[in-house]
Amino acid sequence: MQASLCPFPRANVLGVGVHAVDMASAVQMIANAVATRRKGYVCATGVHGVMEAQRNASLRTVFSRALMVVPDGMPTVWMGHLQGLRQMRRVFGPDLMLAVIGDRALRDCSHFLYGGAPGVARELAASLRRNFPEAQIVGTYTPPFRTLDHTEASELQQTIDRLRPDIVWVGLSTPKQEKFMAKYLPHLNTTVMIGVGAAFDFHTGRLKDSPAWVKQLGLQWLHRLLQEPRRLWKRYLLNNPAFLVNAFLQLTSIRHFDLNDESRVSHNVITLQKQNRG
Repeated sequence: MQASLCPFPRANVLGVGVHAVDMASAVQMIANAVATRRKGYVCATGVHGVMEAQRNASLRTVFSRALMVVPDGMPTVWMGHLQGLRQMRRVFGPDLMLAVIGDRALRDCSHFLYGGAPGVARELAASLRRNFPEAQIVGTYTPPFRTLDHTEASELQQTIDRLRPDIVWVGLSTPKQEKFMAKYLPHLNTTVMIGVGAAFDFHTGRLKDSPAWVKQLGLQWLHRLLQEPRRLWKRYLLNNPAFLVNAFLQLTSIRHFDLNDESRVSHNVITLQKQNRG
């Protein structure tokens, strides 16, 4: 899969390219990909994903090859603003899911739900059909809490071949969902895969969403931590301070974080296209 040619600049967030989009432009990008049958996957990443990429070079490559990487958390947005990308707004994965499924331009789009604990994907499908009566939710699949074996992968491929959904929503944890999309998209009869993390749990009521003011202050991580302290304490209490330190080092040019080569290629292609149009 080639590097993304998404027509939006990227903020360099500790070496991870995050597109300077808002909700409307992200939805439009997805709609265009579906309409033109351009295969690609979309990653929603915040501090957790960025810090995982510091420890995992293969994950940085996955991000660089994405159709689009949207800023799932406020710290990624603030990093973009400090780099002059003032148009950048938070695109929270669960909100992106509702925005895409409810978008009029995507009314004829079909959707498949992959992820969640047993029963969650089916419950989510029922909820989405109630809230979006015109939505075409064509199927669900609950994966095991491990890598798919050959039989399971073949079963998934056959199911997708039969249903041919335009979009596959992937509700796994980071970096599992990003690596899953990069691995399986070329082999599945779908156009776009979108990783939305805990959206399955949010939209079935297993997790409570944060108030808008909490999100704007960049404190949703604390709200999540209070709901799932055993599972998330290590993620937030180790990643967040490390992110702040490294962000300071990057912004003060004490340390340089180079974008993946494929991200730079993508950026250069877009720059040349703009110059040619000018």
